[in-house]
Amino acid sequence: MALLRIIKPRVFTKSVRPINQVPLIQLIFYTHKSLLMQNLPVFSQFLRLICTKSSASFSSPHGAHITNALISIFTKQPFNLDNQELRNFGSMLTHGVVENVLNGLKSWKIAYRFFNWASEQGGFSHNCYTYNAMASCLSHARQNAPLSLLSKEIVNSRCAMSPGALGFFIRCLGSTGLVDEANFLFDQVKMMGLCVPNSYTYNCLLEAISKSGSIDLVEMRLKEMCDSGWAPDKYTLTSVLQAYCNARKFDNALSVFNEIYGRGWVDGHVMSILVLTFSKCGEVDKAFELIERMEDLGISLNEKTFCVLIHGFVQQSRVDKALLLFRKMQKSGFAPGVSIYDALIGGLCARKETDKALHLFSEMKELGIDPDIQILSKVIPYCLEEIDIHRLIEERQEDLDMEARILLYNSILNGLVNSKSVDKAYYLLRAMMGNNYTDDVQVDKFFMVKEMVHPDSTSFSIVIDGLCNTGKLDLALSLFGDMVQIGCKQNISLCNNLIDRLSNSDRLEECYLLLKEMKGSGFRPTQFTHNSIFGCLCRRVDVAGALDMVREMRVHGHDPWIKHYTFLVKQLCKQKRSAEACNFLAEMVREGFVPDIVAYSAAIDGFVKIKAVDQALEIFRDICARGYRPDVVAYNTLINGFCKVRRISEAHDVLDEMVAKGLVPSVVTYNLLIDGWCKHGEIDQALNCLSRMVGMEREPNVITYTTLIDGLCNAGKPDDAIHLWNEMKGKGCSPNRISFIALIHGLCKCGLPDAALLYFREMAEKETPDTIVYVALVNSFISNEKPTLAFELLKEMVDNENFPNPLDKNDLPLREAILELAEDANTSANIKNLIAEGRIPVIVCP
Repeated sequence: MALLRIIKPRVFTKSVRPINQVPLIQLIFYTHKSLLMQNLPVFSQFLRLICTKSSASFSSPHGAHITNALISIFTKQPFNLDNQELRNFGSMLTHGVVENVLNGLKSWKIAYRFFNWASEQGGFSHNCYTYNAMASCLSHARQNAPLSLLSKEIVNSRCAMSPGALGFFIRCLGSTGLVDEANFLFDQVKMMGLCVPNSYTYNCLLEAISKSGSIDLVEMRLKEMCDSGWAPDKYTLTSVLQAYCNARKFDNALSVFNEIYGRGWVDGHVMSILVLTFSKCGEVDKAFELIERMEDLGISLNEKTFCVLIHGFVQQSRVDKALLLFRKMQKSGFAPGVSIYDALIGGLCARKETDKALHLFSEMKELGIDPDIQILSKVIPYCLEEIDIHRLIEERQEDLDMEARILLYNSILNGLVNSKSVDKAYYLLRAMMGNNYTDDVQVDKFFMVKEMVHPDSTSFSIVIDGLCNTGKLDLALSLFGDMVQIGCKQNISLCNNLIDRLSNSDRLEECYLLLKEMKGSGFRPTQFTHNSIFGCLCRRVDVAGALDMVREMRVHGHDPWIKHYTFLVKQLCKQKRSAEACNFLAEMVREGFVPDIVAYSAAIDGFVKIKAVDQALEIFRDICARGYRPDVVAYNTLINGFCKVRRISEAHDVLDEMVAKGLVPSVVTYNLLIDGWCKHGEIDQALNCLSRMVGMEREPNVITYTTLIDGLCNAGKPDDAIHLWNEMKGKGCSPNRISFIALIHGLCKCGLPDAALLYFREMAEKETPDTIVYVALVNSFISNEKPTLAFELLKEMVDNENFPNPLDKNDLPLREAILELAEDANTSANIKNLIAEGRIPVIVCP
């Protein structure tokens, strides 16, 4: 059902689709003609039950006099409750008079005061029509609290209600979102025998519930309605459809829709519910498909739905569908307004479809629709021809106030900057400032401002940003200084932007000068200001300057950014100044700043890289004692340090400590330990670490397997290495280039070149094998007294132009292998041929 439309004047309306009383009267007349003629007063009462207002009082001049008098008394200020005339009217109240007064009062507060006053008059009690009149006032004014109290008062007063009156009140509650109150009122009135709900009452309740998205409640009430003997009609199913759509239960919604369709009840309202729902959920294609289906059924969208959908499609970045819908809207006879053109042009500009945007702009002008400043500000940046921009200015400038003109010119400046015409933007800004041009600048009408438009801070920000982005920082600084001369105030944002640009250009001294000017102009430096300069100092690795800035930040209550001081610590460590990095962090602590664990991890890593593990451990223990909780990365750094200096047992102790503190070791943690044990020759310990890793539900990766395969081969366990290789592939972990090298090289060291050759061929199918692999295989086959196979691999390497250069570490082992092949009777002739052909160096020949 449609939302309730409450009309304040004389008539109450129950639905956008009101019950047609004429067919109802005819039905009753032809079915119960004799009963109707005998009981005409009963029939009149029945008609009144359908309506929400009594019409009897309108026919009484005396009633009209009382109504007007009461309205006058209650609206007169100051209001006097002791008014003698008001006391006299108290005994004359009728339901019709009260209803008319409530409808005639424009203020809900006055209406509520009158309603409560009427309740206190002896001999008068409200009925369902006066309650509905008051509910209409409150719902229209969105006054939920008094409306909720009013629903409870109906129950407490045991007021009898007709099905239509109860439905009306429920719709008032539903329109303001008071769904719980609507359900409570329905149940209480029904239980107390104050009303026997009919299909209309249930429809009103379902409509109210559908807005809340409570599917269970909708389904429960629908079942209750059917069990009471009321068959669902079009309005029932429409509310159920709305509920399913609001809850995004599309399958259920489509089932209900098919039921409505099967009964021939589909109309524009039903289709609009589905279309709008799909649009809100981002299902633009489905929404558009439904729109086309509507056309096949001869159903049209209304103007409001067109507008909502076009805006929605644009918000979903589906301007293509929005444009198609726009054309359908025009074909339907609706004239899109400025807001629709604004949405479409904005969407097209955002997608860089400037030609289409400009075409729409021209279209709206041809239709006599004047573009507002918002549309102009979107279009102008994309007018590539200066003459077009000039024409737009000439056409619209006189219609705009000064604020809009500035916005217009700022759009031009922005467009010029975006189109890489920063110089023109600069000269236009100068023209706005009233400056003369130099001789080398061609002055055309584009830069001749017809009427002075004083630039604002935004104008300067646009051009200064453009100049900075194109490396014209000096010109930007000059323009920044000229702002004051024309009476345009500088702002903190511009100052910060320029300081940031200067710091990124390593112009530190100028940063300090601008900071001093800022303070002199009354601007308080922000955290961004200080950190821009702090970042420059850190990049310079200027420890003293950085600490001075830290102290200034402390005075202003600003925090140094982690990324800057972490970078400084890392740079100091790279320069092997780890002790200085630690002193810097200690100074930060003395100044009241607690550095982030990331910075300490960087310092620990710095000591690890120079193999000063004891100092790294000292920092680690110190930060733990001061309340830090090192993360997995910090622990990994320390473990890596111990492994590098072959103190694997201590690294393992760090792992145990890490687990004891509730941290979950990462795959990197285990890989470091496995690598450490393998390099230490403790392959069993490495395998134990793998088992622990799997037990902690950490999936080994290609690095884990490669490290272990290399370790197993070094330990003389090639069969175990091959088994682990197969396990790796079986678990879906694909070997990489390093994995192949480790296995092939390892098998060669174990004297198994034939097995290695199989994996070599597998590697060759994926990528070109490395020189180290060829050299390992050649030497291994020579060692196994298979010179012919060794030569074949040598020739293959030469054919693939994979021969190492003299600086390659593989060059010497290969030379020695070639010498051995040259001395072997089976291969010496072949070696000499390669030398003769110039394919291998002569130097290798004895």
